[in-house]
Amino acid sequence: MIGAVPVRWCQPPASGCGGMLLNAQRVQRPQMQGFSLRVVLADDHPAMIAGIHHGLSSVGTFQLTGTAANSTELFGLLDTDCCDVLVSDYSMPGNEHGDGIALFSLIRRRYPAVKLVVFTMLDNPAVLGALQNLGISCVVSKADAVSYLIPAIHAAATGGTYYSPTVQKTVRMRDLNGRNGNAPQPLSKRELEVLRLYAGGLTINEIAERLNRSKKTISTQKVRAMQKLGIERDVDLLRYAMEHGIVAASSQQGAAADEGQQD
Repeated sequence: MIGAVPVRWCQPPASGCGGMLLNAQRVQRPQMQGFSLRVVLADDHPAMIAGIHHGLSSVGTFQLTGTAANSTELFGLLDTDCCDVLVSDYSMPGNEHGDGIALFSLIRRRYPAVKLVVFTMLDNPAVLGALQNLGISCVVSKADAVSYLIPAIHAAATGGTYYSPTVQKTVRMRDLNGRNGNAPQPLSKRELEVLRLYAGGLTINEIAERLNRSKKTISTQKVRAMQKLGIERDVDLLRYAMEHGIVAASSQQGAAADEGQQD
């Protein structure tokens, strides 16, 4: 039950840690009836943060304790122990800790008590499989109403599973294809991350620097991903990433245009 989740109260972050701490005046634990879940929001689009905040602010069991626009700000907040459930976008490019699978893997290791809800436009089977492999089983599509975050946060807090309708449809199609033997060979989480970053416009050198791997390793993971997908040309890889929602269409179209100029 949700009442079993421990309630901890937020301490103000040290100066310069980044992010925005909400309700910072509640440093001392007040006397309350019942419980509350401390929720931190992470998204690089201010309008999205505002929309989520508005949608969740009326829920009596939620205490919105902070917002972050990138991974550096997010870790500054998480270091203050002010979060029970993190609602985070999948793609938040740049800054110290990256985004996507690499970011969530680090959060799982460094802050094991923090529960995760992924709120994203990327709802393809490969992304969902990589999230499930990390033990993240609460995913809400940005194509669905913000209100679906409410049951997702409650489910995450209690160790449950929750998919919004758009994500649930993708999960069902993936399971059906698997039973019919039509599913492609799955990409590893590292291959998927390399594919996402490459299709998003980064070079092999830039991906190697961001993920702290060698250029040879990144190149090998890219080649293996292409082999599993039956793709031979980079331009087809970019198209695959766009068609399957591995990257945002706007980012991928720019990369595809660059690739087309090289052909």
